[in-house]
Amino acid sequence: MRLPEASARRTTGAYVTATALIALIVLGTAGAFEEMLHFLDFGAGVMALVCLTATVMWGLAATDRILLHPGHRLLAQAVHRGLGITGLCFLLLHIGIKIFEDRVSGYAAAIPFSDPLQPLLMGLGTMAAYLFVLVAVVGAARGVFAGRNRSRWWRGLHMLAYPTWALALVHGLYAGRPAAGWVTAVYMGCLLLAALALTTRLANRSRRHAR
Repeated sequence: MRLPEASARRTTGAYVTATALIALIVLGTAGAFEEMLHFLDFGAGVMALVCLTATVMWGLAATDRILLHPGHRLLAQAVHRGLGITGLCFLLLHIGIKIFEDRVSGYAAAIPFSDPLQPLLMGLGTMAAYLFVLVAVVGAARGVFAGRNRSRWWRGLHMLAYPTWALALVHGLYAGRPAAGWVTAVYMGCLLLAALALTTRLANRSRRHAR
């Protein structure tokens, strides 16, 4: 006897939910969540910077009018937005884990330069977090800045991503525990890639103005 479609969906959903709960119980019993928390304690901030670096690079790529066709630029913009959202998610995860692990207080995470141990470096991280959120909101609200004069405001605010990224890099390298060798290598790679992308954009702009 064949079940009605709605009933079949409910049955499937119940099986999936039960399977997921069993998997979570098994993983929790095996200590997988502790290992995951340990990894994210070290890696969430690194992943945030990597994603936001890639966001900057794809944003620069989306402005290229020499090598990319309009369809390619639209694709680059979509990747740019997706990576930006992913980077912000890792950023929130990074902050949440540090507070959960008592490595920083909620007050110090929210108020720049209020951390008693590392006011400058932690303050740079807090400022970078706020500015990245601002840049993301401005990017999402681009339609509000339609018009010649307002578009200049949009570009200026969106360009805050570059100094904000630099603040995040300094925070990541020097705040908290000493960075592991692989973390430093990843950060230096991010720096080189961002510098290469920015240099390419400036060179393309110079060629356009020279025509």
